[in-house]
Amino acid sequence: MRVACCQQPLSFAGSWADYAETLAAQVAEAAAGGAQILLFAEYAGLSVASLCTPEERADVQHYLPAIQPWLPAYLDLHCALAREHGVYIVAGSVPLRLPDGSYRNRAFFCRPDGTHDYQDKLIMTRFEAEVWRIEPGREAKVFDTAHGRVAINICYDVEFPLIARLQAEAGARLILAASWTESLAGNHRVKIGCRARALENQCYVALAAIAGSSPWLAGCEVGIGAGGVYAPPDRFFPPDGIVAESTLDAPGWLYADLDFALLDAVRADGQVLSFRDWEHQHGITATVVPEGNWFVPALVAVVAGQALAGASDAEVEREGDRPAQSD
Repeated sequence: MRVACCQQPLSFAGSWADYAETLAAQVAEAAAGGAQILLFAEYAGLSVASLCTPEERADVQHYLPAIQPWLPAYLDLHCALAREHGVYIVAGSVPLRLPDGSYRNRAFFCRPDGTHDYQDKLIMTRFEAEVWRIEPGREAKVFDTAHGRVAINICYDVEFPLIARLQAEAGARLILAASWTESLAGNHRVKIGCRARALENQCYVALAAIAGSSPWLAGCEVGIGAGGVYAPPDRFFPPDGIVAESTLDAPGWLYADLDFALLDAVRADGQVLSFRDWEHQHGITATVVPEGNWFVPALVAVVAGQALAGASDAEVEREGDRPAQSD
């Protein structure tokens, strides 16, 4: 099974037709490259904010409501492209307003038959919670596909092991991680999370990232990231667990061929069995061991050191009294 991860800047579209044409070309390119699952980055759907007025784009509190009328067409377009090319598409996530007025960071999962589902982000970053006021979802989903079960982690979610663990225990062999980070530190946090989840669960993790500047949208001016596909660093896989990686901030598709049978093999006979051994953590308790009075052990160490030094000096003197030995 071939997965394709899209690394791209947040592109500016002059019209809905321009946006639809660009997305259609991207999907056609990945499908022509043999990809069966296409993964777009976190908030890649905010390209539709370029259809808002300049005044709306300049204020994060204005463009979130302003993009809502475009989102049904956004979803329909991805579903139509998935059906046209016979592929699964994880659409770039969007801030979606629910009927109660609250927002979710939602990634739609579009199937080859034109139907869809979604995964909401579960743990918000400070910017999302404090500035955008986006609220977390509460359900970690696992999706059946013709290739096996897959799951979605949106950016920060992949840094928390219990989410992916729940999905892996429910049968997910591939975690699809969509991210947007604004610094090298953020990029590394997400990448380390991806590699750790692959190690712990002996599964694949694919990463798509926003990469490049978008000065036209307030609060979203910078994206620093690189895509990647990761596996457990064990027999049957690369020693570092890196199946494929993009160059930092270079736009384009990253492709990787995945073999789920190798996951079965490493879970059954790997050098370590981390997926199986996860349960051994349960019941372990943490105990704080007080250091006590530091002065007493320090004094004992000094006295002991002086005694050993004196013994060594005496030994040297005795050695000097002995006659030399011949060969």
